[in-house]
Amino acid sequence: MRIAAIFAVLLSVSLPANAGEIRQAGGYKFNDCHFHLTDYVQEGLGLDEFLKIMGDDVGRVALFGIPLQQTWSYANSGEFNPTYYLQSDAPLYYYSFTDAYIAALYKSLPEEQRARFDPMITGFNPADMYGVDHIRRVLHTFPGVFSGIGEFSVHKEFVSAKIAGETASLTNPALDRILAFAAESGLLVLIHNDIDMPFAKMGAQPVYLDQMKALLKRHPKVKIIWAHVGLGRVVRPVQALPSDVGSRPDQISLVDDMLRDPALRHLHFDISWEEVAKYILSSPEVTRRTANLLNRYPDRFLFGTDAVAPANRQEYLKIFQLYLPLWELLDEATREKVQKKNYERLFDEARRKVRAWERANVRPAPPKSNAGEIMKDR
Repeated sequence: MRIAAIFAVLLSVSLPANAGEIRQAGGYKFNDCHFHLTDYVQEGLGLDEFLKIMGDDVGRVALFGIPLQQTWSYANSGEFNPTYYLQSDAPLYYYSFTDAYIAALYKSLPEEQRARFDPMITGFNPADMYGVDHIRRVLHTFPGVFSGIGEFSVHKEFVSAKIAGETASLTNPALDRILAFAAESGLLVLIHNDIDMPFAKMGAQPVYLDQMKALLKRHPKVKIIWAHVGLGRVVRPVQALPSDVGSRPDQISLVDDMLRDPALRHLHFDISWEEVAKYILSSPEVTRRTANLLNRYPDRFLFGTDAVAPANRQEYLKIFQLYLPLWELLDEATREKVQKKNYERLFDEARRKVRAWERANVRPAPPKSNAGEIMKDR
């Protein structure tokens, strides 16, 4: 899309006439709660192109870019232009224009196609006390567009240390301000936070688990999706020492404990990312235990791809197909909820609540003046 066309779309900020619940027909395979349209240098797909990749296999998609831009430092990499955060030692910085870009692409679609996307606000700094003001400003500028915030990261292996400025923290009041506003406005929250440090010792208490629980309990009115079940590329599932089995919980037991806690009933998990799939599918026993967990708590898990600007349909659908051994172990009702219905329930609720907040708080755009007529009157 040309820049002029993008800004023409940005200036159109009216609320949609039918901001209510929208559902897809039942023939699709899944809804995707975790999708990046753009990459770490803000390049990627157009929505028309992505709609072709989705085809009839995908119903709805939570749509966002990546909030961080990789710096191309000539002193660090010379003529080589890094496109991924692991390709350079230069810092990352927050790229707030991602939200305006996503809004422009979304608003350029016909209404029928918009119904298939749930845009998310992600271009804010969770370590900045002004971060919440960015989120509020986005809702005022683009009413009728966004349903949630995220994916945004607090503790993330290799990424957190590269971000210029203050490092985000689960104990930072700036994050509390953001979640408090999410409760007020109805925004759904998708947060990436590693449960532990990279290369953690087996049997040790996960470094960030208690802080994450405390944060969740401080904000019981916010629907929160914990991305990747707290795991990462090298942040492996928590494991008990062989001598502790039965007395010290492992990753699946920890998640089970959280889902049984009535103070965390607002917590959900996504199983997005092929790195997470490698853990879940690491052995038949782990896959079976994971399936048992999902069958016990069918309303608390969502499927997502965590695809980043996929080049083609095969690349986009591969994570869903990777999970085939897991899907086969779920009962039919659970499979339907994890793949489709939990997404629809959470995002439909967020759409209703955010649209209601906008109707109560966003003032209509002033009428456009006719500069030519004004000049004639002089």
